[in-house]
Amino acid sequence: MARGANRSRYAMPGSWYQSTMTPQARAGSVRTSIDPDPHMPLQTRFRLPLFLLGAGLLGACASSPQREAATAMIQPQRVTEHRGSDDLLSAGLGLDGLRAVAPPAFADPRHPTAGELRRRAIWSNWRGIADLSPTGGFGTLYGGVPAVPGREYAALATLPGARQPHRVLVQVPDTFDQAKRCVVVAPASGSRGVYGAIAVAGPWALPKGCAVAYTDKGAGSDYVDLDAGIGVRLDGTPGRLGEATDLAFAPDVPAGASGVAFKHAHSQDNPEADWGRHVKQAAEFALAALGQAFPQAAPYTFANTRVIAVGVSNGGGAVLRAAEMEGDWLDAVVAGEPNVYVEGHGSRALYDYTTEAALLMPCALLDVPAESLPQPPLLEQLRPLWQARCASLRAAGLVEGDAVAAQARSAHEQLRAGGWTEQALVAATASTGFDLWRAVAVTYASAYGRHGIGAHPCGFSFSAQQPDFSPRAATDAERSTWWSDASGIPPGNGVGIVDTQLAPPDFTLAGLQCLRALYTGQDGAAPGVRAGIAATRAAPPRAGLPVMIVHGQNDGLIPEAFTSTPYVAAARAAGRGDVRYWQVRNAQHFDAFLAFPAYGARYAPLLPYVHAALDRVSAHLDGQGALPADATIEAQGRGAGAVEAGQLPRP
Repeated sequence: MARGANRSRYAMPGSWYQSTMTPQARAGSVRTSIDPDPHMPLQTRFRLPLFLLGAGLLGACASSPQREAATAMIQPQRVTEHRGSDDLLSAGLGLDGLRAVAPPAFADPRHPTAGELRRRAIWSNWRGIADLSPTGGFGTLYGGVPAVPGREYAALATLPGARQPHRVLVQVPDTFDQAKRCVVVAPASGSRGVYGAIAVAGPWALPKGCAVAYTDKGAGSDYVDLDAGIGVRLDGTPGRLGEATDLAFAPDVPAGASGVAFKHAHSQDNPEADWGRHVKQAAEFALAALGQAFPQAAPYTFANTRVIAVGVSNGGGAVLRAAEMEGDWLDAVVAGEPNVYVEGHGSRALYDYTTEAALLMPCALLDVPAESLPQPPLLEQLRPLWQARCASLRAAGLVEGDAVAAQARSAHEQLRAGGWTEQALVAATASTGFDLWRAVAVTYASAYGRHGIGAHPCGFSFSAQQPDFSPRAATDAERSTWWSDASGIPPGNGVGIVDTQLAPPDFTLAGLQCLRALYTGQDGAAPGVRAGIAATRAAPPRAGLPVMIVHGQNDGLIPEAFTSTPYVAAARAAGRGDVRYWQVRNAQHFDAFLAFPAYGARYAPLLPYVHAALDRVSAHLDGQGALPADATIEAQGRGAGAVEAGQLPRP
């Protein structure tokens, strides 16, 4: 059957308000005569049979050498069942458990089990992405956390030419709809682990009977304790370097190395350049997993299974990189607040505007009325540090003016001239106050330049730290939380940035100037870093592929002026008319921050609009109307009370 033929065969019902529907409510309509018993014993508890994996990856191809080559890139595999007090969407926690302030406890904090680590990772990633506050509308106006029983298929997948694998994980609900075969591929946001997009894809896809394929896209929280020689195995438990055969990250470790290594910074793969390939490989693994889950209905191929890719932030950038890939394997793309970089049209690379912001924004924000800046961070505590930054910038000749007010105005004007909007500057208070700009720049400089452990061009490294920020060895209890709790980029979870150039009065200035010079300079490692950045540049999507982009106009981390708006312009200049753009007023980058009253009062969540975009592209694929038009959506913050439906209008 031709790829575009008879789309109604794969129809998926449901609006964005129906995502709370329970699997039980749909069970009567999704069982078919070819479905096996979902509770039957699995043929394997650890490895997928290679012949089934090869069938999923290569479709009807019968070439044994090709099949063997493909299967070698995705192994080992692990299969687990999740039913009863456990499930796919919340690990049995439900909405109340996900809302709990304290994470799920480990029975033995030094030696958590694989199941305990999984539950905690799901809890952590939900809370890192979604606004789950009782007044925020999740579970009432959009989304939901029904119990979804099923199986998980996890593996380590390696791209041809890559040094290190990326994690892939497929959730197959027991209610998988054989009559409407669908896979939603969801790369993690930020540098999060393999569950880093569960809040984005899971509540939309799993209750509809779709499988979800996740990937950490070559980043993730597989930290390595260099002092102890311990990394992270496929199941999340610790394993020793040189002994465990299923480590998710096993770097080359120079003699005498100490501290902490992690995949995004130290894989030497520049994973961002391969985000699209990570997404496709996750989709291929999903087809193989479905063939294992339902062998009577195999093969599962791109020709007979709908594939939609969705992601936010870095995950949004990843699905747009997948959209440009050749081949008729992908049916639609939804990208929320994507980190994407294109040629021209006002686009700026993440590293460019991040290093600029790291230097100038602490000073520039002093020129913005204090009452307009959200808290946290605690501005009164930051003000002396920001004033010191103004003085050091003046001494370096980077701003003008003799007084702090004039220096702040100079920094502010430079940012505005570079394309920063006032709304983005205000929302960037959080990234500035929490030192996020520096964290991103340190990690990405290493990744773009493909620098290994101990080879950062500006001398940065990572370690557990003493109160004075000096490195120390990590404890067993600290190490046990890294995989489940970490966001994939230090600082956080007991791991900090070690800056060898720290010096008063503006302690981080020298290191930041070095990081900025890797983009603006010509010496040393700068050309290599810029080459790595150039390798991340996106091309227009494949002709005829439906693409929807959703971005908040107040995004202060990934400003739409540098990312989505140029991407849409470039796509349309290339004749790609199937790209649609929703701009959401009063939405910033971090839905999770809306739990803070000052953020929830003024900002609206983006996630409901990502789910609404999924509804619209799904309906379009079903032949139920054209793609929606571009729109500016008048969303509102909830003020002092609970959000109301009228504050989150549906486009």
